[in-house]
Amino acid sequence: MLTLEEIKETIAGLIENIGEKALEINAMPSSGSSRKYFRVKTDKRVLIGAYNLNIEENDAFFSFSKHFHECGLPVPEILAISDSKEIYIQTDLGDDTLFNHVENCLRNGKYDDETVELYKKSLDKLIDFQIIGHKGLDYSKAFPTAEFDEMSIMADLNYFKYCFLKEHEEISFNETRLDTDFQTLTKYILEAPSDFFMYRDFQSRNIMIVDNNPYFIDYQGGRKGPLQYDVVSLLYQVKAKMPQELRDELIDYYKQQLSKSCRDARPCVSTIDFDKYFPAFVILRLLQVLGAYGFRGLIQKKLHFMQSIPYAIREIMNVNKKWPLPFELPELQAVIKQFDVLLAKYENIEPERLTITVNSFSFKNGGVPYDKSGNGGGFVFDCRALPNPGRYIEFKQKTGEDVEVQEFMDDKPDTHFFMQNVQLLVFQSIDNYLERGFKNLQVNFGCTGGQHRSVFFAQRVGEMIHENYPMVNVEINHLAQHISHCYEAK
Repeated sequence: MLTLEEIKETIAGLIENIGEKALEINAMPSSGSSRKYFRVKTDKRVLIGAYNLNIEENDAFFSFSKHFHECGLPVPEILAISDSKEIYIQTDLGDDTLFNHVENCLRNGKYDDETVELYKKSLDKLIDFQIIGHKGLDYSKAFPTAEFDEMSIMADLNYFKYCFLKEHEEISFNETRLDTDFQTLTKYILEAPSDFFMYRDFQSRNIMIVDNNPYFIDYQGGRKGPLQYDVVSLLYQVKAKMPQELRDELIDYYKQQLSKSCRDARPCVSTIDFDKYFPAFVILRLLQVLGAYGFRGLIQKKLHFMQSIPYAIREIMNVNKKWPLPFELPELQAVIKQFDVLLAKYENIEPERLTITVNSFSFKNGGVPYDKSGNGGGFVFDCRALPNPGRYIEFKQKTGEDVEVQEFMDDKPDTHFFMQNVQLLVFQSIDNYLERGFKNLQVNFGCTGGQHRSVFFAQRVGEMIHENYPMVNVEINHLAQHISHCYEAK
């Protein structure tokens, strides 16, 4: 495993190989995967550097990206790859995801026309991936498997059984009969035509919005498979809370667009039996989601996944009430009928917000702030080795919140090196604290007088945290200046 400096050095070298110069390399907040991303400002543009130790997964991403790009599909372009294949450079698609638009809709109480149009555009492109992207794709590079087969389906169903169902003593079931139901469902799903590209994780967080058009990431888990799975993944994304009427509208839209795409191709839509198998994929996907929430929430103790469980339970219970399959799965249906006892259990989990307190202080007057939360203080960063604006007469009466002081600090290379290291350490802790459900983290910046350098870094880092982690509360206190700023979680 490479150190942070080794990763940055390799990224800078790859940038140089493509004829550009890396001016800034900043670590980005981590996501659900083990991959680490860096936003790289070059002398010409902004790019993304990625570090991932899983070479097979990287090979799948490289191969699929090249093929999709040649097909004219909107995906990031791979610009450079290290000899080890652990580090690569790709184009930057920004930070705006379709899920950002969904969250705005949920806050406003309804899906707006703009967001619905983005869904339609995404479904249009999904069809292109499924049909155009499928042709000539080298599935031998797929990771971890080349096709959506019996083993893939049973893995999803067993994920639900072992990571969710067996974590609840209040739910009784006969495992042998449940396994029989799983085999019946699997056999039925395998009847669906599957000579298409299956994205596998086609959901709104993996759809980037650039100039009001969708672009796509995280398709390296794709494989050959049926059409229905990805449509379900997008429209039944539990946290999106999409109304059924809108789902029905978008499903009809997808089928109309699919008919146009398949008009001169085989198989045609009528032979795909899209409607016949669609409900089975809804059941499969919802069970897989409950398995994921069980693993992340109940086993790994990540609070925000536990808080998501009621949404998934309601979806699968609604499906069970209006059983859509032409045959019964008696043990599975009996299990789902018992889920109402779990709703009260998980709906009563209070959404505890992480509060991050960022302080600037004076080593000379007051010293390191006392941690009122009782958690031991978190981080204390000493800014006294950095260039000091206080030595210049024009800055004597100003603070780190003044533009002139900020410009002075921003002009110094040591400032950016210090900031990058602070960001990496603090963001790592925030990611971990969010996963573990912790309530408090304190970050302190000290300088001699608590007026310039410490104020600059506390303000800048506090705002950076608020921008990258809108789900947390941020309190910024400039103790020597008796000034405070608060940013409430969204």
